[in-house]
Amino acid sequence: MENKKFDVNSLIGFILIGAILVWMLYLQAPSEEEQQAEQANTEAAAEKEQNENEKKAEETSLNEATEEMASANPQDSLAYDKLKNRLGSFAYSGTLASAKKGVTVLENDDLYLEISNKGGYIEEARLKNHVTFDSVPVHLIKDGNASLNLQFSAENRLLNSEDLFFEPTVTKNDSSTVVSMKLKASESGYLEYRYALPAEGYMMDFSIQSQGLDGILNTAQPMTLDWQLKGYRHAKSITYENRYTRLTYEYEDENHDKLSPTGEDEETEKDVAWMNFRQHFFSSMLLTDTPFEEVKFTSVDLVEDEEVDTVYTKQYGAEMKLAPKAGNLSYNMNMYYGPTDYQIFKEYDRNLDEAMPLGWGIFGTINKYIIIPLFGFLSSFLPAGIAIIMLTIVIKLLLSPVQYKQYLSSAKMKVLKPELDEIRKKHEGNQMKIQQETMKLQSIAGASPLKGCLPALMQIPVFYALFTFFPTAFDLRQKSFLWADDLSSYDKVAELPFHIPFYGDHVSLFPILASIAIFAYMMMSMGQNMQAQQQPGMPNMKFIMYLSPLFMLVFFNNYASGLSLYYLTSNLITIGIMLVIKNVIIDEDKIHAKIQENKKKPRKQNRFQRKMAEMMEQAEEQKRKGK
Repeated sequence: MENKKFDVNSLIGFILIGAILVWMLYLQAPSEEEQQAEQANTEAAAEKEQNENEKKAEETSLNEATEEMASANPQDSLAYDKLKNRLGSFAYSGTLASAKKGVTVLENDDLYLEISNKGGYIEEARLKNHVTFDSVPVHLIKDGNASLNLQFSAENRLLNSEDLFFEPTVTKNDSSTVVSMKLKASESGYLEYRYALPAEGYMMDFSIQSQGLDGILNTAQPMTLDWQLKGYRHAKSITYENRYTRLTYEYEDENHDKLSPTGEDEETEKDVAWMNFRQHFFSSMLLTDTPFEEVKFTSVDLVEDEEVDTVYTKQYGAEMKLAPKAGNLSYNMNMYYGPTDYQIFKEYDRNLDEAMPLGWGIFGTINKYIIIPLFGFLSSFLPAGIAIIMLTIVIKLLLSPVQYKQYLSSAKMKVLKPELDEIRKKHEGNQMKIQQETMKLQSIAGASPLKGCLPALMQIPVFYALFTFFPTAFDLRQKSFLWADDLSSYDKVAELPFHIPFYGDHVSLFPILASIAIFAYMMMSMGQNMQAQQQPGMPNMKFIMYLSPLFMLVFFNNYASGLSLYYLTSNLITIGIMLVIKNVIIDEDKIHAKIQENKKKPRKQNRFQRKMAEMMEQAEEQKRKGK
């Protein structure tokens, strides 16, 4: 009995999918020159930081000395008076009884914050309901990894808020807790940082205001707000987490952009509305009601060797140029410290979903309006692993008409194979004539390799949308299924005593099973027309048949196991659909009879077919004349 085979052209779509995977995986890899430049830039940045630290050392020491002298006997200390004169009115705030070293706690059901009196900024930000891969509470700010410094001119001196002491005041109401941090020049003149945290959630109001500083605060001089953050590692795979750790922002009337995820990058933008120091599944964001006039963004990849455990992923920076009005500083803003979750971001209605890598164009649209709502619905009452399987089933059923057309075209090509072989034999050596007769026969039969390829191409947007969805799906984080303890990370079943380039130092099981399923699918589909590989211009189908599963096996070993689970389920369902279509729905004898019947009917060629036929006839005529 003849083996039932499949059209090789249906695999063109799958080849393109493999190319997309390779492109995405390799495009971000820095070249040797970029690595050398990165090292040089890092050394230069370190030298610059050292110089800046030395310049700040004197002012910091003076400030600390001021506090110590004031505590001992500020009224009688001549040295203290000299220091006070050097530092100006704002330094005096460090000597007030209420402005001294210490922290103020601000918290709700989801977020715990500690705000330092020195600098008036958050020195600890902890998410109460989330832990890292090793069960440690998730900290976005801790141990000096972040700073917020307002640099301004007062009394002909350039001052930095991070070196000065603020006076805290806490008030509570039914809806929020408010912390006011005041940097005082006098009892009635001050610079205020104001934090208002609601009873739940991760977004809080934040404002910077000045009051009674006429004649002290020099608003004619440049004033900048410098936000720096070094992102902590939170996931098991540093490679995977760092790939999706990136600085993104909105500027100039809802335009969106991002810095490079590798190496060192910087960009200066106008009218910036918000910025996100994204750390894969967690985000630190600053939003403003009054767009910042100009912002210089910087990003440095801190992962020098992905084979070695590391504490930090990226060093982010945003230097914002402020524009005081009428001699006063007034900016109403928001701060967000929490999950990078599409559903949470959408609640704020400020385009924050653009801070997530959901894909551009149609891919992002499919994710936002189909994949995310559908998965959100399924995961609301099903375990995450089962929800992935059900999502796959729904998608495959929706795409089954496309797959049916793909297989129907392949079946027609199989039925035509004896006649196509006869055409090649009859016109052997005359490739032009073979092409003419082949196109004519395919036109009469309503069959074409292109008709088998197009349905496969139509599935690529869905494939790519899912490829971008799973790495960003917060609902998969730390959700277990079978042997996988976290569907947002790899499902390690064995540890290797060495590191294999591109593969890693462990073995993940879901990619292995998915590779086997892909290989089985390709064996079924490619066996149908394996002879076509011998035709001129056709790729080596056997090579592709082995290469595609190899891509899955190697490059998905460090990817989210949820993505590999999807591909495993998808290919198993595809195999099942193919068997049903092949053995139950499609009758090749009826297809053959229909083709023979169509041959008897006059068939009108479309404009493209007529044009192609004319071109081929002209080429054949020129060839005859040449002989």
